[in-house]
Amino acid sequence: MTSPKITHWRTLWISDIHLGTSGCKADFLLDFLEHNQAKTLYLVGDIVDGWALRRSWHWPSSHNDVVQKILRMARHGTRVVFIPGNHDEFARDFIGYAFGDIEIQDEEIHQTADGRRLLVLHGDQFDHVIQHGKWLAHVGDRLYTFALWLNNHYNALRRRRGLPYWSLSQYLKHKVKNAVAFMTDFEQALAGSARERGLDGVVCGHIHRPEIREVEGVLYCNDGDWVESLSALAEHHDGKLELLDWSHVPVERLGRQQAARPHTPRPLALPALPSSLRRHGKHPYKPLDNAGS
Repeated sequence: MTSPKITHWRTLWISDIHLGTSGCKADFLLDFLEHNQAKTLYLVGDIVDGWALRRSWHWPSSHNDVVQKILRMARHGTRVVFIPGNHDEFARDFIGYAFGDIEIQDEEIHQTADGRRLLVLHGDQFDHVIQHGKWLAHVGDRLYTFALWLNNHYNALRRRRGLPYWSLSQYLKHKVKNAVAFMTDFEQALAGSARERGLDGVVCGHIHRPEIREVEGVLYCNDGDWVESLSALAEHHDGKLELLDWSHVPVERLGRQQAARPHTPRPLALPALPSSLRRHGKHPYKPLDNAGS
């Protein structure tokens, strides 16, 4: 079997993976990480869904494989920066430290190869429901989880017919007028914050809507998510930014990967605490010959 073709980027941003939920498309993300490498990888929040895991434990082997893959990338020299979101806000207690080889930051100012300075943060700080009505956010999260459950069953039917992935929940969300208005307000608030700080743009997650556009002269980028859009944001080596859509991966390729994965669940092997926690430092990037190794 030939090794997958790997694309090397200067920077990758991914967020809203929601490990620990049935809506997480871990197999798509694993395929993405096997085909893409970067000098810097930003995990822009909601990587692990602590809200869902508190309600019930859901952790299939593919979710463990995602964690191990990212840890392996960090060990091989990719600079990995984890910026917690509202669903993994427990990690905010460790801001300024490194977990193994992964830096934990509240936000970051990223400078692109062409000199633009971008604010990188999850974005829940600009969500008024999260900040002022957390109980309502939890109710909305339950409804959203139900929509994702419907989405999973709908896509199971599509797979049996040989059709590609399609997000029913994202389609419904974009049809709701109030949701569209909320997204617009969110984008403007984040772009405005970057402008006030004298920055050229902002990169965020949170609302599960991939986007690259200018908002009143400021670049707004959202890297999307891995429960609906299955997308990432990438920086070319010349500084150009591009959204990557991974929803059209052939079902047969994912099927081969699932068959090759061990059927017996493996324990989640993470660096031991507290010895793995340290004040973060940078380390050199060394490209992998095979990102899947």
